Amino acid sequence: MFRGLTILNLDAKGRLAIPSRHRERLETLSGTRLIVTVDRDRCLLLYPEPEWDIIERKFAALPALDPTARALQRLYVGNAQEVDIDAQGRILLPGHLREFASLDKRVAFVGQGAKFEIWDESAWRARTEAALNDLALNALATDSGLGTLTL
Repeated sequence: MFRGLTILNLDAKGRLAIPSRHRERLETLSGTRLIVTVDRDRCLLLYPEPEWDIIERKFAALPALDPTARALQRLYVGNAQEVDIDAQGRILLPGHLREFASLDKRVAFVGQGAKFEIWDESAWRARTEAALNDLALNALATDSGLGTLTL
């Protein structure tokens, strides 16, 4: 499981250094091959290839004539790109994906269990601040039973 936040710099070519604390685990799971795609929250999702394969099979199993299923397939699978970890532990994020997520120089690399989210740093900070003040999250925590969770 991947967790935690690391603030990183994109280099001028759009390369991102995978934090060393995650690199060995990623290489164990998928060698040097990762999959990056878009997310509806305007960030990028980064998966070890075996984790992505599970998701891609689920998308493939959706009804082919359902317009919502097709829209989701186009969004997530259609924008998915294979990226390789280079000898320096970096991945090259394709330009159109960097543009989609408004990634410029500083990015937030956020562990989310089986995957990572890659955010523009300022967008991540704004999203975090909004979550702290979101009353709907309090209601969801209570309704889902998370209200009894001790943190």
